[in-house]
Amino acid sequence: MKLSTRSRYGVRMMADLADNYGKTPVFLKDIAKREDISEKYLSIIVIPLRAAGLIQSTRGAYGGYVLARPPEEITVGDIFDAVEGKICLVDCVKNPQDCSRASTCPTRDVWSVLSDRIRDTLGSITMADLVKTRHEKALNNIMSNI
Repeated sequence: MKLSTRSRYGVRMMADLADNYGKTPVFLKDIAKREDISEKYLSIIVIPLRAAGLIQSTRGAYGGYVLARPPEEITVGDIFDAVEGKICLVDCVKNPQDCSRASTCPTRDVWSVLSDRIRDTLGSITMADLVKTRHEKALNNIMSNI
């Protein structure tokens, strides 16, 4: 199983916005430069994030993007759901009626538990957590270079 670049870049973009929360709106080009992600690709990722109510945009010279809620209220799971859809590792977990073996299949329970655990984990990590970790890692990096 691999996460798509869409979800990985979406989380990085949102972490950047969280790091700038409470300041002026942030231009996509600035996020793209800091995160080393194509601005064009970010412009595609912002669409579902805005539709999900996770970010807001402002037009004009002082425009840009901001988080729609405080970083403590936005989870990695929220971002994943917005850009990828609800986590479901196997179709039969979400739609048991699509599989004639769903009621007797022993592996379906494994995929269901695994999906739940992934959802729970992603839902427990907030943008505030990622900002804190980013700052700690930056400080550790500085300290190790002294």
